[in-house]
Amino acid sequence: MDKTKIKEDLYEAVNGEWIRKATIPADKPATGGFQDLVDDIDDLLMADTKKMSDDPSLIPNDLMKEYLAYFQLANDYQKRDQDGAEPMLPLLKQVEELKDLADLDQQITSWVLDGLPLPFGVDVDADMKNTKINALFAGAPSLILPDKTYYEPDHPQAPQLLAIFKEMTIKLFTLAGYEAAEAEKITDEALQYDKLLAPHVKSAEENADYSKMYNPESGEEFIQRSQHLDLKKLLVGLIGEVPEKIIVTEPVFFKQLDELVNPDTFQQMKSWMLVMTINALTAYLSEEFRQVGGTYSRALSGAPEARPQEKAAFYLASGRFDQIVGDYYGKKYFGEQAKKDVEQMVRRMVGIYQDRLSSNTWLSEATREKAIVKLNTLGIHVGYPEKIPPIYTQFKVTPAEKGGTLLSNALHFSKLKRKDEYAKWNKPVQRDEWEMSADTVNAYYHPFRNIIVFPAAILQAPFYSLEQSSSENFGGIGAVIAHEISHAFDNNGSLFDEYGNLNNWWTTEDQKHFQELADQMIAEFDGLEIAGGKVNGKLTVSENIADAGGLSCALEAAKKDSDVDLEGFFINWATIWRMKARQEYTQLLLSIDVHAPNKLRANVQVKNLEDFYQTFDIQTTDAMYLAPEKRVSIW
Repeated sequence: MDKTKIKEDLYEAVNGEWIRKATIPADKPATGGFQDLVDDIDDLLMADTKKMSDDPSLIPNDLMKEYLAYFQLANDYQKRDQDGAEPMLPLLKQVEELKDLADLDQQITSWVLDGLPLPFGVDVDADMKNTKINALFAGAPSLILPDKTYYEPDHPQAPQLLAIFKEMTIKLFTLAGYEAAEAEKITDEALQYDKLLAPHVKSAEENADYSKMYNPESGEEFIQRSQHLDLKKLLVGLIGEVPEKIIVTEPVFFKQLDELVNPDTFQQMKSWMLVMTINALTAYLSEEFRQVGGTYSRALSGAPEARPQEKAAFYLASGRFDQIVGDYYGKKYFGEQAKKDVEQMVRRMVGIYQDRLSSNTWLSEATREKAIVKLNTLGIHVGYPEKIPPIYTQFKVTPAEKGGTLLSNALHFSKLKRKDEYAKWNKPVQRDEWEMSADTVNAYYHPFRNIIVFPAAILQAPFYSLEQSSSENFGGIGAVIAHEISHAFDNNGSLFDEYGNLNNWWTTEDQKHFQELADQMIAEFDGLEIAGGKVNGKLTVSENIADAGGLSCALEAAKKDSDVDLEGFFINWATIWRMKARQEYTQLLLSIDVHAPNKLRANVQVKNLEDFYQTFDIQTTDAMYLAPEKRVSIW
């Protein structure tokens, strides 16, 4: 690495050589820091899966035994090819035979439990204003195009993507035995219906604002949303009664429900449901279905090939049994020393945050005290969860010799999971339940629970290693830890109190000042050009606030060490964001991802820190220089 290049472009100086030499795997949209760890863990777990399949004496418990049985079904491509479309035909027939909306009403509860699509959904999560109890939520559907903005006139990628989706879907229907003309008619009607839905659903940018999600109404009010569907029957069928309250995340959509679901739109809606059904199931069928069914997602990501067969089977199985595989990985590969070391780093970061909040100059005393209470109530989970959710004990695989197919097992397990979710309505929230498995290379903050979670898989180099210096670890996992803590105080997290309740604990003045700072962060990123597109500052603001807070707190922690190495700190910060991505994938992320592109995460945030300028002697004439009045500092 040529350190003089840091003055021009930190990311390029640290990662340029790697980027030039790196090859993106044919089945992937990108490669890099996060992705390389994912690949290594996949290889490790696939090798272990193979060993256990060959020698059952190595299987550690009954739950892993079911995972392996499911993997074997997924990996038996000969049987999958032999079955062809057969396992899916009963579901297509169920949709095909719908005569009208009254017919749908007759079976609406089983329709939802069986996982058949509707142009809206109901699910269970913590009540955002009483997070000790689970509430019912109603939400809008996902669209065929990645975001509603793709339906705007003159969107550069939309026509090509719609053409690819249409061609693929017609091919899928013909594989399932439909005549070509019928397949085209169904697909065209589905695309018309999706376009009808698009103006009424939220964009990714709108969805990024959590405060607009909480729109409670009474169950009685909600069931009046449709004159053509029996929503009362649906709610009673799923949770046993009409709830006193249902939280509507997209009220604009539900106000239009009668315009979208009625006898006049029924035929288009039915075709849309058929298209959604066939596209959701191709990964569980023959190799031909799998290859054709991945065409559209590969066009979105730019990956030229589908995953290799064995890896695809592993992803299906490990995705279904995620907490079981994660528990196996965490217990076998995550050391106690690393767990203690990382927990100590988390406590250190919380301490630094507390110091910063205590000495904060722009918060009033009342808000500052509340912030410290929230910080001290923060739940911290490292490595892997204490227990596996009980639902996994119900996952018993029906083998091929007893008539089970990969799809029939997948549908059965999905139904069990849905029933389990609806059974949680009005019950206490399990605050210690993880939403990521331990083998996931990621971390998260959950605003409804006020917890931060660091799965075992991310706790490796370049993020963290006992071989790296303390400063390098702070520039890696330290910044990630502080990033997640910062989410408790970003533009979304700051709306929730220490219990995770949506509850404004800020004074009006503090809120106004914070919004001004958030607006500065929006402006710092908005319109930055990359990969033929531009960053949306509003879409990415919460993650940018968390990056800024995380990096600055990790820097302060690193500086407390007597052997601090700030070069190592900043260089490792840039290293963790290394990524080589296909242009299609980068453009997709610009439209829908709440994170800024990796290169900008590495380069922009350091410009806000005086220590960066001193460490690398950055001068006003250097490209990495940002005038002091333009630097953004929030936490």
